[in-house]
Amino acid sequence: MPAVEGVLFDIDGVLVTSWQPIAGAAEALAAVRERGIARAFLTNTTSRTRAEIAAALRDCGMAVEADEIVTAAELTAEHLRSTHPGERCLLINHGDIAADMTDIEFDADRPEVVVLGGAGPEFDHAALSRVVDLMLDGVPVVAMQGGLTWATAEGIRIDTGAYLPGLEAAGNARITVIGKPSPAGFLAAAGLMGSRPERTVMIGDDLQNDVLAAQRAGFVGVLVRTGKFRRSVLEAAEAAPGHVLDSVADLPGLLAEL
Repeated sequence: MPAVEGVLFDIDGVLVTSWQPIAGAAEALAAVRERGIARAFLTNTTSRTRAEIAAALRDCGMAVEADEIVTAAELTAEHLRSTHPGERCLLINHGDIAADMTDIEFDADRPEVVVLGGAGPEFDHAALSRVVDLMLDGVPVVAMQGGLTWATAEGIRIDTGAYLPGLEAAGNARITVIGKPSPAGFLAAAGLMGSRPERTVMIGDDLQNDVLAAQRAGFVGVLVRTGKFRRSVLEAAEAAPGHVLDSVADLPGLLAEL
């Protein structure tokens, strides 16, 4: 392929697991910077703001600034401002991300649009039943992201994307998905780096939402065997990642080859 202009990193499962560093991640990030390649970070994490994510990565020894990070919450706020300007939002999310959603009015009592963030205890029977009730009354629903799972030190946890098909069927309406696997986030991150998609590497641990979704948007996909990676998922996939690495620690070697 032509020279790589940018590297886009997923965070959870690629650089950290349960906010503990993955071996070699800090060195890989430093190597990308030393090569003069632009970099950015695209995450479906909706439990922390961009500033909090950057601080957590710095605590892990990774030199990352908040303005390098593109979050699903930030993308969702931009979508709400343009598509639902001034409308009152019911937010169901695990974590406080208000700092990444400035100017958005949250009103749980009189919502004009429902916003689904990251799954957690908040996604209980009563809350999801109310979402369906509102959908049947014509209230639109926006999901910050469509990820099916994320990895923790204790194992896999299901995420928002696991709930969406059932909500759509019960609510008789489509839900708009903003973050991964939607192409909008990938393209926004490439724009932040100033790199062309075909010369941008996306590295993630989720075959469908990170790697194949990025490849459909024109990026070079790299799957790592850390985080939520499962061999059975890779073997059953209808499409293949461009490259597979044991971990992000092997990225500098791949960049040298590319």
